[in-house]
Amino acid sequence: MTFSKILLEWYVLNKRELPWRNTSDPYYIWLSEIILQQTRVQQGLTYYLKFIHSFPTIFDLANAEEDTVLKLWQGLGYYSRARNLHYSAKDIVLRRNGDFPDNYDEILNLKGIGPYTAAAIASFAFELPYSVLDGNVIRVLSRFFGVEVPFDTTLGKRKFQELAQELMDKENSSEYNQAIMEFGAIQCTPKRPKCTTCPLSKECVAFNDNEIERLPVRNKRIIPKKRFIHYLVIDQDSKVLFGKRKEGIWNGLYEFPFIEFQKNIDCSSVLSSNKWIDFFNGLDYKVEFVSEEFIHKLSHQHICVRFWLVKMRGLNVVNYKLVNKFELYNYPVSVLIDKFLQQIKFS
Repeated sequence: MTFSKILLEWYVLNKRELPWRNTSDPYYIWLSEIILQQTRVQQGLTYYLKFIHSFPTIFDLANAEEDTVLKLWQGLGYYSRARNLHYSAKDIVLRRNGDFPDNYDEILNLKGIGPYTAAAIASFAFELPYSVLDGNVIRVLSRFFGVEVPFDTTLGKRKFQELAQELMDKENSSEYNQAIMEFGAIQCTPKRPKCTTCPLSKECVAFNDNEIERLPVRNKRIIPKKRFIHYLVIDQDSKVLFGKRKEGIWNGLYEFPFIEFQKNIDCSSVLSSNKWIDFFNGLDYKVEFVSEEFIHKLSHQHICVRFWLVKMRGLNVVNYKLVNKFELYNYPVSVLIDKFLQQIKFS
């Protein structure tokens, strides 16, 4: 029996029941694929259901305010996905009267969509013969065929893409693509794969050569940058300064004014720093509270944050406005600020 036939038989018996697998509507499939980028299925499912409830059609998403979209996305991270989703929805409604593009090249041209997502939508929604290549697929192919080429190099990407396309059941591309992705997600997992019950183990190079832990091979090891941010919660008669970020990973989210340092320093050193002194510029203030350190780890950066509750009057900061403290919970914010707000519980 061929590689693809074994996967398809396994999929019939083992697949998870997920709502986006019961539709060929490209809007719902697109939505699920964007949510599942960098997100596990269990977490993504909750957000998917919230989004289709709030925005049942692409017109509803296109007509929504960006703040509403970002608030609904809050907690998923990688917020550029939500901004690009919203932008593309508006673009499809404006240029195509809401008709989702039905070919690979036009899907790929949508903002925020790369080759993997374009292939997934083209295959799942339109049964077009494009192979998907995500981390799950790379892991299965690398282990089964013993592919030694690092997957994060130009050569590796081309090698895996060619292999994936060659193996795909072109008469049943949607089912096959979902099968190999599902196989990597729940059978051939990154750690502790279920090799003893694997229908491919007899011919799996990694299993037979005891190379499961080593494959697939990564060429580059990401060394995360460390950031040390001190948010200044400036309380002026029960209102605090709050503004929308215009850049970076939290672009479009709201936050307090902040000062940032290149290394971790204690609170007394923060108070005596030029950044602190310049920020308050000789005005009278009183530090009422300094939070514990909140840490948020991303693949490319580790962010360490403290919150300073400062009482004062008369401070204006460009691009920040005074907001009632109890209204802060209505704004889309990063997971770090959300944790702080849930802990302090302003009212």
